Amino acid sequence: MGMTGTGGGPAPTAGRNRPGWLVGGITIVSFVVLLWVIEAFDAVSGHRLDSNGIRPLETDGLAGILFAPLLHSNWEHLMANTVPALVLGFLVTLAGLSRFVFATAIIWLVGGLGTWLIGNVGAQCPYIGVRCETNHIGASGLIFGWLTFLIVFGFFTRKVWQIVVGVVVLFFYGSVLLGVLPGTLGVSWQGHLCGALAGVLAAYLLSGPERRTRAVGKGAPAPPYLTR
Repeated sequence: MGMTGTGGGPAPTAGRNRPGWLVGGITIVSFVVLLWVIEAFDAVSGHRLDSNGIRPLETDGLAGILFAPLLHSNWEHLMANTVPALVLGFLVTLAGLSRFVFATAIIWLVGGLGTWLIGNVGAQCPYIGVRCETNHIGASGLIFGWLTFLIVFGFFTRKVWQIVVGVVVLFFYGSVLLGVLPGTLGVSWQGHLCGALAGVLAAYLLSGPERRTRAVGKGAPAPPYLTR
């Protein structure tokens, strides 16, 4: 059933009047709230959910690709990820909500698959001579993907404001990229690295319209279009 305004036309809906930044803000806040709700449930259930992370090169560990970014080992782990997720996730939404969704999906899946493939590389085990089996959880891989997406996206699109965002993000969060290097015991540098690489891939793929427009402007033949 539709509604009409006083002039006989369709009445404007609230959703149409919401600015993009507000929709993006609501989206990323809702995601972070979900992380806190999941961690609360995990805490009262004795952290049983944490075993559903990415277990590298194990067939049943593949399912962890879907669940790992939603799980955290404890409240401190989640709190460390909360502010970067809010800030970087919100900035990605400014590129457009559809691009945010696709970028997140690419980072989530490609970064997760990469972690599944190399997650045991260089793993440090507390017991000498025992094969190390790791379980990767946490939203940090997603955060690293958002970070690299923001840093390089503007250079692919050549839009000034997106370049400025990338430079600012690099200035404030660039040192975080050291987390892609092996070092701290118990920290998934493999997940950070794969998430960061997936973020670059997402930026390249999702900047396609701008790159094609530049190519046409430089005299390259326009891509074929199908009509019906």
